[in-house]
Amino acid sequence: MKRRDKKKNPEIVYREGKPRAVILDIEDYQEMLERLEDLDDLKMLQQIRKESMSFKKLEEFLKEYSLSPLIP
Repeated sequence: MKRRDKKKNPEIVYREGKPRAVILDIEDYQEMLERLEDLDDLKMLQQIRKESMSFKKLEEFLKEYSLSPLIP
């Protein structure tokens, strides 16, 4: 991820003396979204690894989904 030489600090928007919103540089926001997506992917991968895995032959899979076999 590219980093800029001059980094803008987030701006906090206050209402009635309480922080209500944050204004971020678009690149910081996009990087934050990518990191959150990466975390979601890691959580999903960890869950998948906990489950037992089973494999089917291609012919069985194709029969199950009513497709004609690709291999004669």
